[in-house]
Amino acid sequence: LLPEAGFITEEGSAVYSGEEYCWVIDPLDGTTNYIHDNAPYCVSIALRNRTELLLGVVYEVCRDECYYAWKGGKAYLNGEQIHVSDVRDVKNSFLQLELPYNYQDYRPTIEYVFHELYGKVSSIRINGSSAMSLCYVAAGRFEGWMEAYIGKWDFSAGALIVMEAGGQVTDFTGNEHFIDGHHIIATNGYLHQSLLQLVKVVPPKL
Repeated sequence: LLPEAGFITEEGSAVYSGEEYCWVIDPLDGTTNYIHDNAPYCVSIALRNRTELLLGVVYEVCRDECYYAWKGGKAYLNGEQIHVSDVRDVKNSFLQLELPYNYQDYRPTIEYVFHELYGKVSSIRINGSSAMSLCYVAAGRFEGWMEAYIGKWDFSAGALIVMEAGGQVTDFTGNEHFIDGHHIIATNGYLHQSLLQLVKVVPPKL
């Protein structure tokens, strides 16, 4: 299956030197959750070319849920089409925030974002798996998610699934050409500008 493609992986076995196509693989996203026998954790596989995401598959082990999408082909969960939520008011939103390992660099940003959102939205969760958080946005379970200092293997598959489910994905500056970035926001689209404005006030170090 595309033997000419390169590979980008989290586990240190990447083989990529500018090939036209590249597989982006995380064999276990949510490692800390897995170690502590706490859901969710998943396998994440994406196919991209030099400029865009083409295919994404995320399998969540604990709930036996397989999310997938291909460019221009909508998004699916276990064979059923999924779509982002239609919540348009931030106060009714169910959001996901994450706490990356670069805590010293990200602390000012996340403290500001949490301060501005806590008590002003429906609720906030930390899931511990970037790929699953993205899929939950795609399925309409959450309205938004953001995380900084993450790798391509963390977000590539899930980001495509969100977009094909009708959502919006950008970096923290609002740039839609995010696939080589490390700071990602994904939403149902309606709330994107609201979350984007928060991280622009106290942006993390790029």
